[in-house]
Amino acid sequence: MNIETLDITVFVIYVIALIGIAWWVSREKQGHEKDTNDYFLAGSSLPWWAIGASLIAANISAEQIIGMSGSGYEIGLAIASYEWMAAITLLIVGKYFLPIFLKHKIYTMPQFLEQRYDHRVRVVMAVFWLAVYVFVNLTAVLWLGALAINTIAGVDMMYGMLFLGVFSLAYSLYGGLKAVAMTDIIQVVLLVLGGLFLSYTALNLIGDGNGIIHGFNELTTRLPEKFDMILSEDSPHYKSLPGISVLIGGMWIMNLSYWGFNQYIIQRTLAAKSVKEAQKGIAFAAFLKLLMPLIVVLPGIAAVLLVPDLNRADEAYPSLMTLMPVGLKGLIFAALVAAIVSSLASMTNSVSTIFTMDFYKPRNPDKSQNHYVKVGRIVSLISLIIAMLVAKPLLGNFDQAFQYIQEFTGFFTPGIVALFALGMFWKKTTANGGLIAALGSFFLSLAGRSFFPDVPFIDRVGIVFLLCVALAVIVSLAEKKGDHENAIELGEVSFATTSGFNIAAVAIAIVTAAFYITWW
Repeated sequence: MNIETLDITVFVIYVIALIGIAWWVSREKQGHEKDTNDYFLAGSSLPWWAIGASLIAANISAEQIIGMSGSGYEIGLAIASYEWMAAITLLIVGKYFLPIFLKHKIYTMPQFLEQRYDHRVRVVMAVFWLAVYVFVNLTAVLWLGALAINTIAGVDMMYGMLFLGVFSLAYSLYGGLKAVAMTDIIQVVLLVLGGLFLSYTALNLIGDGNGIIHGFNELTTRLPEKFDMILSEDSPHYKSLPGISVLIGGMWIMNLSYWGFNQYIIQRTLAAKSVKEAQKGIAFAAFLKLLMPLIVVLPGIAAVLLVPDLNRADEAYPSLMTLMPVGLKGLIFAALVAAIVSSLASMTNSVSTIFTMDFYKPRNPDKSQNHYVKVGRIVSLISLIIAMLVAKPLLGNFDQAFQYIQEFTGFFTPGIVALFALGMFWKKTTANGGLIAALGSFFLSLAGRSFFPDVPFIDRVGIVFLLCVALAVIVSLAEKKGDHENAIELGEVSFATTSGFNIAAVAIAIVTAAFYITWW
């Protein structure tokens, strides 16, 4: 057992407080019953600070903290490209994608696809997302979260997953997205403060108590190879992060898919009071993304010196936590669990939203709003149970889970981005063209991996995206239907942004560029 009574006390207080606050913010006015808009979209009432915090809380989970720290331990600062480039991606999503989605007043991404294409596209993509969320995302969060709890507190993996599942349901099952989003500000504050303190302590230990500046200089001096943002071809990790093409190739496709078309991420912005409020939340989230490498990657690099010779790279972050002082260890443990349960709650809420609104409601259109909410809650519970049962068989043998998840999703993301991008910005894209792009992505990626195994997967993602776009264009033009009857009229959508958003965008771009120039 690596955790003391005081740490457990701090952690228990956090758990009880979070559940209490979630139930408090979820309460309804007397006589009002939760409807689908309340449960799945928080009544379309989320303020910018809740949107920004919730975006980060949903994103930064076990696969990010544990997995990315493991990649920092193994690869170095180069893995931070996923975070820093995501900041720019968020701004693109906020300016060009959100206005279109919010104008269509949708609940889910598959719903948008039906409005733009047809019912077939909606069903195919809804099935795909349900499978990915349950068998990839939920399993990864549960497994890596349980791994952290096992390393820190010695709790059996299965009991750890059970605790995480029950905890996430306890504060989110009743209140839905509102309970998740409104408590995420607490989660993010805890996550950022806990992560910063972990980095501070690690650097101070490396610097023999002489401060974090001395510790950081010592770290960069002793491990210079870990501070290359752009890996050279002779790097053993070049295939994971292939040099300059990281900045100009497939990582953009990965990021656009995740931040722009991923239900459990974009659902927060769909619940905004307005487009402007959603864009303010997006800008806030982008600023927070710039901080994330300091919280999740730097500790992994520091672990190379502080806890060398780990059995698995993904043990880096939990192992560092065992070095923290009593009491503060409990706080950092709470921050880690905060990130995990927030993502679990977000994912299960999105699974229930897609199942209820894309499958169940169209087939049972005459049920009450209360009935649909009950169905959503049942689906949330079932999805977690399934994920617990399959987590070990699917992820138990992988050393760097973060990289595994990126490569797996990379089979599908090129087609998803082609499907949405062409659907939004090219009127002639047909439903068949969109489907060919979405389905062809997997087979093209599989062929690329089989016949060109030496091509880095990020480069493969970029190449497959271009091929998917080409397929969609060829099929659409071959059908000779002209503009699709459901094409987006871009002239009716306002892409104007406030001066505040524009200033934030410039500042984020400058800071990101400075990071790359410094660590080139």
